Amino acid sequence: MTHVEIEPNILYFGTPMVLVSTVGDTPNLAPISSAFWLGWRAIIGIGARSQTARNLRRTRECVLNLPSVREVDAVDRLARTTGAAEVPESKLRRGYRYESDKFGVAGLTAVPSSTVAPPRVAECPVAMEAVVEAIHPVAADDEAQLGGILCFELRVQKVHVHDEIRMPGTTDRIDPDRWRPLIMSFQEFYGLGAKLRRSELARIPEILYRSPDVDRAKTGVRPGQPEPHTGNGTTRRR
Repeated sequence: MTHVEIEPNILYFGTPMVLVSTVGDTPNLAPISSAFWLGWRAIIGIGARSQTARNLRRTRECVLNLPSVREVDAVDRLARTTGAAEVPESKLRRGYRYESDKFGVAGLTAVPSSTVAPPRVAECPVAMEAVVEAIHPVAADDEAQLGGILCFELRVQKVHVHDEIRMPGTTDRIDPDRWRPLIMSFQEFYGLGAKLRRSELARIPEILYRSPDVDRAKTGVRPGQPEPHTGNGTTRRR
């Protein structure tokens, strides 16, 4: 077995989809696939200019709604939509449009939460009410990327689940044989099996997500450090 070197424009090897609900002027609902959990803490990565990021920084609370494979069509209807009335240029290039009623566009039902203002998604089998405990900038070492992406550290306060995925006879366990999360892998939708359907996001060329870190990896030079010799006895700095 041998490896070959490639340069993927995105590194989405497979993560659960999350519908993040927040509150701005209206309730907002945003699909993301950069999330992981450590105990009752969640780390999510989102664009700093997105409406979700603005809402999180202002209100410090959200709901992490986990769709199952049954909600794949609803999730895809939210693709290339944004709750930001002034659509960022990077999203315009990818074909995004402004939508004020994200729940309506998706065809999903908003229900009240118990500890935070943002609503839960009734159709999602899992909904976790959470608050922001810390905000971490991504690529703080690179002036070109600094401020573009933020990681939010969230503390979960309340977990709601559909009874159909609860392990029978328990009050604190999810039955993995009943839970069928919606997974995104390289912009396509999957369950715990074959691809479910063509994803709207998969129509966006992956090159539009290419990070400067791809080119930096070729030289091994960090911003502010001398680059390799140019051949004329000099070096350049980034």
